[in-house]
Amino acid sequence: MAASDAQPRLPRLTLGLSLAICAFTLAEVNYPRLSPQSQLAIFTGLGLLLCFLNVPAAPSLAASRAARAVDGLLALLTLACCGFIVWQTEPAFTSSWLDGRSLGNRGGYETSTDIAVAIVGLGLVMEAARRTLGWALPLLSSVFLLYAYFGAYAPDWFFPHRGYNVDRIVAQTFLHTQGVFGVALSVMFTYVFLFVVFGAVLGATGATRFVIQAAARAFGRTPGGPAKVAVISSGLMGSLSGSAVANTAATGTFTIPMMRSAGFSPHMAAGIEAAASSGGALVPPVMGAGAYMMLELVQPPVTYLQIVQAAIIPAILYYLSLFLFVHFSARRLALEAPAAPVAPGGTDDPLWFQGLVFVTALGSLVAFLFAGYTAFRAVSLSLAATIAVSFLHPSTRVGLPAARKAVLNAARDVVPLIAAAACVGIVIGVVTMSGVGTRLPATILPLAEDNLFLALVVIMISSLVLGMGLPSAVTYLLLATLIGPVLGELGVVPLAAHLFIFYFGMMAMVTPPVALAAYAAASIAGADIMRSGVAAFRIALAGFTLPFIFVFRPELLFLSPDGAPAMIDVVQAVAAGALGIAAFAAGLAGYLFAPTPIVQRLLLYAASALLLAPGPTVFVAGVPLHVLDTTGLVIGVVVAAMNWRGRGRGVVVGSG
Repeated sequence: MAASDAQPRLPRLTLGLSLAICAFTLAEVNYPRLSPQSQLAIFTGLGLLLCFLNVPAAPSLAASRAARAVDGLLALLTLACCGFIVWQTEPAFTSSWLDGRSLGNRGGYETSTDIAVAIVGLGLVMEAARRTLGWALPLLSSVFLLYAYFGAYAPDWFFPHRGYNVDRIVAQTFLHTQGVFGVALSVMFTYVFLFVVFGAVLGATGATRFVIQAAARAFGRTPGGPAKVAVISSGLMGSLSGSAVANTAATGTFTIPMMRSAGFSPHMAAGIEAAASSGGALVPPVMGAGAYMMLELVQPPVTYLQIVQAAIIPAILYYLSLFLFVHFSARRLALEAPAAPVAPGGTDDPLWFQGLVFVTALGSLVAFLFAGYTAFRAVSLSLAATIAVSFLHPSTRVGLPAARKAVLNAARDVVPLIAAAACVGIVIGVVTMSGVGTRLPATILPLAEDNLFLALVVIMISSLVLGMGLPSAVTYLLLATLIGPVLGELGVVPLAAHLFIFYFGMMAMVTPPVALAAYAAASIAGADIMRSGVAAFRIALAGFTLPFIFVFRPELLFLSPDGAPAMIDVVQAVAAGALGIAAFAAGLAGYLFAPTPIVQRLLLYAASALLLAPGPTVFVAGVPLHVLDTTGLVIGVVVAAMNWRGRGRGVVVGSG
């Protein structure tokens, strides 16, 4: 269920639980009646029930009656553990509280029943994460639990501490609000799941088809038109869904066959779609709920408008790199422009109404956000507006069959997020308890005393490793907890630091050997998995350079260490970034105005590096002039002139 569209084992029960989790979240987020811990316990309980009832312990056990009996037992234990949290927290059950005190007031004096529930609960969380995401996150959580217990015996380089007993560890990580039912799960409940529901409903209206057709009308008749359609449509849809894998599956079903028919090889089509889908959560104004997670985590606090403003230029540069790579590759391969797509036939055409639904969804969401509504209230109101407008035409109407499918899809997509966020909560609980989060910066800071770039490379590698196989939102939450304070100590602008982490959490989706978005695209394209992963990584390389650029040049984010940047600095940074990205894309594709020989490609890479790197500034007639930018521009102009002279001398025939 977590990653496939297989029919649920118990369709009616699954539908009932799916409806329950959607209705409960919408109601409780907008009109809370329960305590936060009870909200999260019910949310987690519903998610884990869906997991154990629909995701087998192993594919080979899917038909085993004994395994299904075990799954039923795990579902009952989930009800017991999560129900216990609600029972021992809500004032309505005061008369039956153990020791006459609520669970929160028993901190440090937990009963044997409390400890038993916590141990079983931790096991259920890690098993759910293993079933939906694989072994990486449960093993990481286990390492942190062992570290909490054996910390007194850890070597000096492994951040030793006084060590904690089992009661203290399981109480911290499961029973109270700094572990499983902490900030990671809270963000999933308050923000992310509502956007999952929003994306599922939008998909049920057929708005995906409109986005693809609109992009096709704009770019379909240009060289590499289908690939450009994939880039634009995946960016727009990914901003709303926030899930690279789900976005790849939704838009790739349409765009990958289009790219293959246009002449792109299967692995290249898969790579383009994966790279485009992975960047969707970087695109304002929605950013797949990423902006709202930052509202909770960035310190000192920032506003929604500041986050959107900071994210817009890097997002444009990332998609510019993809767009130019596709264009140059199509020219290099001599791919002809396809025929124009069929335009809507008037106000009775279904595509016209699908467009109206999409514009209503995105426009109302942005309008509510800028009107000052909280993110969860804005998406709830926008969801209502989208459903209302969908009833204007039968092709977009969210009737009972479409609503059923949307509810099931939303529940299916949120199960791995719940399991992952709960498992990340274990890590966060240990980090908070042991104090390692405050000591990690002290280890990395000396590395950056003379070389901030080297420290950023270390953090990038850590981010990619930790992000392998995890949903992007969960990756960001985990990395923001472990690494965010480090970047703050390095003197990086706080919002730039969080965007740095956010980008590499997204880039993990296209980084082999665990490039989940690329593998999803490969399955659609019928391409080799590893070749598709390598292609996606190569195409998305600009996404690996941009975070370094805006850390050293926060003007790209409309930020400055000293406050608001001067407009001339912003203009120069944007111009240098755009030219650097163009040179980089041409070098990757091996084409500018004509095929680029190896020397020209190397010079294009050099020009790109100089344009994107920080460097000394001189003043000419009172205007600041960046030395490296100017050098890179000169090299780029020289290469362009050389390449222009070689145009028309031949193309590279092949499939990319």
